[in-house]
Amino acid sequence: MSSQWSQEAYLKAWRFAAEAHHGQTFPGTELSYLLHIGAVAMEVLGALAVESLEAPDLAVQCALLHDVLEDTQVEYPQLAAAFGQRVADGVQALTKRADLPKSEAMADSLARIREQPREVRWVKLADRITNLQTPPDYWSEKKIERYRAEAETILAALGEASPFLATRLRGKIAGYGR
Repeated sequence: MSSQWSQEAYLKAWRFAAEAHHGQTFPGTELSYLLHIGAVAMEVLGALAVESLEAPDLAVQCALLHDVLEDTQVEYPQLAAAFGQRVADGVQALTKRADLPKSEAMADSLARIREQPREVRWVKLADRITNLQTPPDYWSEKKIERYRAEAETILAALGEASPFLATRLRGKIAGYGR
């Protein structure tokens, strides 16, 4: 196992994500959506500094690309052609299915993520860590509590994949909305 990741693989995925998300902004701001993408990748890179993975580039590329199928016009074949089936399968597993009711989407997503290599589980943990910033002012206490509970579900389902990221997520959950 190695924590070495390729700068070339990172840059290829970063550019692809930048092009795919071009013009998108971080919700509630005028900041580029790449703020979120970069933060998720940073969490993965932080974990790689203390833990090893068999395929660190898979984790890094999936982190940078995790929202392209869900939030852009990019489709699976295009992603697979650019990055290979392993990356495309990982990103697809991280993508919530639009044809499912919201009440079923998370369980389905977690089940598909658990079928993927450990690297993909890291990305979901990193994504939720990043999403647990200060909740928007317009969210109700009930919505904040639902989001916190969802994070606890993610931690319970995937936390074993990375002790480092699990600890980070636990801390974010404890302080969320308080």
